[in-house]
Amino acid sequence: MASRTKLSGIQRQVLSLYRGFLRTARLKAPEERRRIETVVSAEFHENARNVDRRNFVYIEYLLRRGKRQLEQLKNPDITGLSTLEVNK
Repeated sequence: MASRTKLSGIQRQVLSLYRGFLRTARLKAPEERRRIETVVSAEFHENARNVDRRNFVYIEYLLRRGKRQLEQLKNPDITGLSTLEVNK
């Protein structure tokens, strides 16, 4: 049996946030669920590639922002996520 590497506290928080988004997406309409899952997956993968793992201040900022977005998404009146594309 392969041993798992221990996750840091911040890694556990990120995974918990990701799972929270996916769980909340299940409560929405099927077409909106797929859209939410796509947006969330793309955002998390983008940040995993582009954010330095030692930049704790920025990671904590992203966690706080994500938690606020998740709380908004949990509202039954909110049907989905919107994205903003900014060209650099």
